[in-house]
Amino acid sequence: MANEQQLSLVTRKTLTYRAVSRLIKILSAALFRPTVSGQEHIPATGPVLIAPIHRSNIDFVFTLFLSKRKFFFMAKHSLFKIPGLSSLFMALGAFPVVRGTADRDSMALAESVLRQGLPLVLFPEGTRKEGFHVEPLHDGAAFVAARTGATIVPVGIAGTDKAMPRGAKMFRPAKVRVVVGAPIEPPNNDGRVPRSVIATKTEEIRVALEAAYHEALAGL
Repeated sequence: MANEQQLSLVTRKTLTYRAVSRLIKILSAALFRPTVSGQEHIPATGPVLIAPIHRSNIDFVFTLFLSKRKFFFMAKHSLFKIPGLSSLFMALGAFPVVRGTADRDSMALAESVLRQGLPLVLFPEGTRKEGFHVEPLHDGAAFVAARTGATIVPVGIAGTDKAMPRGAKMFRPAKVRVVVGAPIEPPNNDGRVPRSVIATKTEEIRVALEAAYHEALAGL
């Protein structure tokens, strides 16, 4: 599992990061012709939790188009078992999470990113979902935001489910539309935040995320 010291070594945009992220953006622009609106909702400084909808394995690619800031990602731990790619993923801002478990190491890293005033991408649905509506979310995003004071920004991404549907091994050209929703303030943290407050904030995120997703779909 990654540790905080490793993460701190690549908080800046390294040469590897700049080269790989630029290549990804060039290829994505050619294949998916992404259009993005609402980037002004992403704070230029300070901790921010980017909360995108999750319909495809390539959703993370389009966060590169949202801001000049370097984003960090929680990614499934199996990706870090690919020989030679673990250090590359770390350089790109990713760190592993074991899905379906209380992975305290990964949550500690997520909080560390935000406490350093950096942006973190966290998919509040947990895993890829299907359908027009956003189902009830995990409360991780609201919980982490409450503990770190991070602003939450919902992001709707439409078209990736056609570019790389669930179960597909390869992607195909498809139009992608991204809508950044208005920022959501974190739960007030004057000590221990009640579970009911976290639940209310989680539902607020869900409603905002669904609205951003529907707007993105309408723009295809």
